[in-house]
Amino acid sequence: MFLGLRTVIYPAPDLDGMKAAFTEMLGFGPYFDEPFFVGFNVGGYELALDPNGDPAGGPRVYWGVPNYDDAVADLQAKGATIGEPVADVGEGIRIGSVVLAGATIGLIENPVFVLAEAPEHDGPGR
Repeated sequence: MFLGLRTVIYPAPDLDGMKAAFTEMLGFGPYFDEPFFVGFNVGGYELALDPNGDPAGGPRVYWGVPNYDDAVADLQAKGATIGEPVADVGEGIRIGSVVLAGATIGLIENPVFVLAEAPEHDGPGR
């Protein structure tokens, strides 16, 4: 059911400050930059900033699924309840979450996601 980790969204009440900090840390700017959401492509994975996110809730992590509705139905059959209702955020991308055994599990159906190829070297992080 899970395709792998896809996205982490950080609450960013100071969106400009967080965007500047991540741009400096990563060495490149965002691929998507709007007042309501900023997204960086980091090795094919998304690091995102949400100015409306609750810092008390911490970052939200989303697992890729091939079909959002099927994944939710399967998790509900295992006892999960709806956490964050599904939202279509454009380009066929749908996100939401369920709560299972007290843990929030973020899900993202993203038909435009392409997993980046691993670098052609051995080194830290490989």
